Amino acid sequence: MRRASAAGGARPRRFWRVLLAAGILGAFAAAALPPLFVLPTLVIAIPGLLALIGASARAREAFWLGCAFGFGHHLFGLYWITDAILIEAADFWWFVPIAVPGLAAILAPFIGVAALAAWFAPKGWRRVLLFAAVWMLGDLARQFIGGGFPWNPWASVWALPGLAGEIMLQPVAILGTPGVTGLTVLLAGLPALGRRGWLLGAISLALWAGFGAAWRARPAGPPPGFTAILVQGNVAEGDKWSQARALAIFRRYLDLTSEGVYRADMGHAGAGPKLVIWPETASPYPLLDDPDARQAIALAADGAPTLVGSVRRGADGKPRNSLIALDGEGRVIGVYDKYHLVPGGEYQPKWLPLPVDIVPGGGFAPGSGPKTLTLPGLVPVAPLICYEAIYPHAIVDEAARPRLLVNVTNDAWFGDSSGPRQHLAAARMRAIEEGLPLMRAANTGISAAFDGHGRELTRLGLGQTGVKVVAVPGALPPPPFARFGLAVPLLLAVMAIAAALARKWEISTDKLKT
Repeated sequence: MRRASAAGGARPRRFWRVLLAAGILGAFAAAALPPLFVLPTLVIAIPGLLALIGASARAREAFWLGCAFGFGHHLFGLYWITDAILIEAADFWWFVPIAVPGLAAILAPFIGVAALAAWFAPKGWRRVLLFAAVWMLGDLARQFIGGGFPWNPWASVWALPGLAGEIMLQPVAILGTPGVTGLTVLLAGLPALGRRGWLLGAISLALWAGFGAAWRARPAGPPPGFTAILVQGNVAEGDKWSQARALAIFRRYLDLTSEGVYRADMGHAGAGPKLVIWPETASPYPLLDDPDARQAIALAADGAPTLVGSVRRGADGKPRNSLIALDGEGRVIGVYDKYHLVPGGEYQPKWLPLPVDIVPGGGFAPGSGPKTLTLPGLVPVAPLICYEAIYPHAIVDEAARPRLLVNVTNDAWFGDSSGPRQHLAAARMRAIEEGLPLMRAANTGISAAFDGHGRELTRLGLGQTGVKVVAVPGALPPPPFARFGLAVPLLLAVMAIAAALARKWEISTDKLKT
């Protein structure tokens, strides 16, 4: 009896050690994400997790191993959220030990389900394929469940600086970010198959790079012939809403705008059309209610259309996080309201059980969805405000397809952490998915511009004050993902699951007898 009891008690103790190992593997894999890009961690982490799954005696153990992996992965991949809480540490210090572990725990079961599915598959290529396919479905689900939080998809590990990133990200144009995430998990799992897996992985990587280089060579349409002026005011989050600092902040943006217009006029663009872009909530004054502020912006922009981040109130009295389009005379010619709001930051979701309201007054009201703004003398523009840039195929009004993406954001909340860099990688992937150039103005950085292939045209780093002037490139023809959307990775995942579950039927000779 004692021996049996001891044997029964030994397994739970051993399993906790195995759970810890899975969590460590998940944390280790987080080093592959931007900005570190330590890609070899993936070919250690995924085969390691698959080995632990294969050694599990029960299905529920495999599920918890996947959850432990996901918890460790997201705990390290999303650590930067703590920086935002510390800005208001006097009020929300108690939330520091809850926020990131709590979010990691919410996201962990998506990988847990993939591990559970893999446990039911026989060892070998079927297990690797099923694991990657269900992971892909989990990433698709992450876009919709609980308001959605598709941050740090594994496709972003290919958002390397320079030419390597340009080449390796190109499949995003075909399969979208969820599809490339699934392929990345599959590629990382191939070493679990031994030497043949390593060889297949090397061949697949070479084919991937070859496709990327060929796709990247596709020509874009003619440039639209105007210049974008990206303004980065570099205003600390603690100063943004200070009434005492409001005038100084506004003047800083006006001065930077005048500098950008001057540089554009003195550059190759000459006196051609211009578009001035200020970051999210850049204006300390509510522009819809302040004609003097609008006139000052028009004067600084020297008659160029301007896109300005500003808070506005709707007819219901609730605030909106908006992008205001002004013409050359300071008149409002378009308004876009952010519709994908940040849970716990811009609104408090009902599914988030907290003892106090962390979003005063109920937060912002959401907009109605993607919208195309028409600006005089320029191409149609699709605005993305901050967090909206992380959602594949949820950024463009297909009924009025734009020719340019404009992403305005305020990443000052996250300091000099991986958060702003991961956010930039997401915006870059949206440009490739849609085949459209993207102009990005960020309050404290990183402001940047990309063409429809994801080539970086200019950049202004974190913590810098300044402007960037860039000639807007032409758009590419809509790539497959832009045309068919999330149906592409969904179909890919379903086909992979069907292949992994298919049985090889053999017809016996007895059945051939007549």
